[in-house]
Amino acid sequence: MAQDWNKAIIEEFRGNGGKVGGPFAGAPLLILHSVGAKSGKPRTNPLMYLNLGHQQVAVFASKGGAPTNPDWYHNLMANPRATVELGNETFDVTARVARGEERSRIWSAQKQGYPNFAEYERKTKREIPVVILERARR
Repeated sequence: MAQDWNKAIIEEFRGNGGKVGGPFAGAPLLILHSVGAKSGKPRTNPLMYLNLGHQQVAVFASKGGAPTNPDWYHNLMANPRATVELGNETFDVTARVARGEERSRIWSAQKQGYPNFAEYERKTKREIPVVILERARR
């Protein structure tokens, strides 16, 4: 079911230069291409992001406030090299988890801009990881 949902979002994203409607209308969305931590197979996930400038974006392992981290997070921890589609551009990134003050600052900005993320935080006992995707240098 989630695969079908993601597939429809990805098709709309690609067909509209990175823009989608429905619940994500107007939200900054990217498509993350990672490698399955256990399977080694390619995985594709649409994710909301926060532009940090300096060739970096942040994504949030909220999983809607579920008690566990999403699969894409585990995939990036196992293999931090990934690819991102952002608008009409595709580029390689390296992932790392934000910690301490950096995480607090980014997480606060995301909750302020998108209050659903504060709700996800209230629904779970875990600290929701903030993952920085930095454009790979050529």
